[in-house]
Amino acid sequence: MIDLTLDAARLVLDTALREARTRNLKPLAVVVYDARGALKAVAVEDGTALRRAEIACGKANGALALGLGSRAIHARAEAQPYFVAAVTHLAGPAALVPVPGGVLIRSAEGRLLGAVGISGDTSDNDEVCAVAGIEAAGLVPETGA
Repeated sequence: MIDLTLDAARLVLDTALREARTRNLKPLAVVVYDARGALKAVAVEDGTALRRAEIACGKANGALALGLGSRAIHARAEAQPYFVAAVTHLAGPAALVPVPGGVLIRSAEGRLLGAVGISGDTSDNDEVCAVAGIEAAGLVPETGA
């Protein structure tokens, strides 16, 4: 049984930020949680807006709470707004942000290892960077697409 190591979490984070710089994206906030929801790594680039880290946390926490990438949570919010509103109320307003950029991290065997949340650019670009980081660590991203 493997867990998300600190080295893997740092690789996810560093690669996500490198991908953002390669694409010339706006400054990002990146958080990485393990499967139990413990914070493993966080970085906020110079120039990010004040609450980007909290938004990134909400994307990752929401993905972990519902077992879905936040892209799927976004689709569910459009199809079932009362459900997502109720879950947001139960989880707390900063614990679920239903837009892309919260990506589950799985092992090659499909075991849940954690989640990445990114905020700062468009939600689609945030998600692209999360996927790049997860794949660089040899792990499997689940966006909810």
